[in-house]
Amino acid sequence: MSDQKQQRKQIEVMEQGIKEAMGRIKHRIVVFSGKGGVGKTTVAVNLAYTLANRGRKVGLLDADITGPNVPQMVGVSEMPTIMGGSIVPQKKDGVKIISLALVLPPEAPVIWRGPLRSKAIEQFLGEVEWGQLDYLIADLPPGTGDEVMTVTQRMAPQLAVVVTTPQEVALIDARRAVGMAKKMEIKQIGIVENMSGLVCPHCGGHIDLFGVGTGRREALQRHVHFLGSIPIDPQVRRGADAGQPIVLVNPNAEVSKAFLTIATRIEEALVEETTGVRR
Repeated sequence: MSDQKQQRKQIEVMEQGIKEAMGRIKHRIVVFSGKGGVGKTTVAVNLAYTLANRGRKVGLLDADITGPNVPQMVGVSEMPTIMGGSIVPQKKDGVKIISLALVLPPEAPVIWRGPLRSKAIEQFLGEVEWGQLDYLIADLPPGTGDEVMTVTQRMAPQLAVVVTTPQEVALIDARRAVGMAKKMEIKQIGIVENMSGLVCPHCGGHIDLFGVGTGRREALQRHVHFLGSIPIDPQVRRGADAGQPIVLVNPNAEVSKAFLTIATRIEEALVEETTGVRR
């Protein structure tokens, strides 16, 4: 077999593997942002565990190849195993997890060009034994580059969650992210406003550090779902550093309640997408 034919055969096998793997997953969600530093991974991780707490079968794909932080935030460090030619994801507190960080030395830089990063994502989609899931959540890299396009094309998500903060500089990039989601024909799109005010731990007063309410306004203007606002809470940062998602360690915190609201609205949006009936 010529090299060209062999390469074409490998592509066909990979595409078939992805199709079969994604066919066993009921709902596929991508979480992305127009820019970095808005808390995209924090949202993806806590959303995954909120849905798992509701009894759903959940997988979490760390598709941010050059900045894979999911394992740190969930407290997983063991390398995945290979069984029957498939990659077996790690499982932590009921959520299946795969990340490039689990197969690389801790401080190894990922100096890969776009095609190699896209190939890694395709392997995570098609060669990982995800099994039957209610939700697969993909934490995408910031921006609108190759990896984002690869995931949206291969994963065929029904919902895109765009994470922003209230500042105008973040909203500018969020608009681009929403525009890309529409261009990629993702049926349901929602905006999450992260870092939406700070509740003072001493007096309980609300401090609008970066503003508040602009995410809701943006969602209305773009004709997409507004999924909710998440306040700033130092517990979130401490939990992420310790590998303990806030929704697990303190489910009664205001920020955990915000994630529950977001998860509920996501499930309602996906029911609407599946049945065409508004709830």
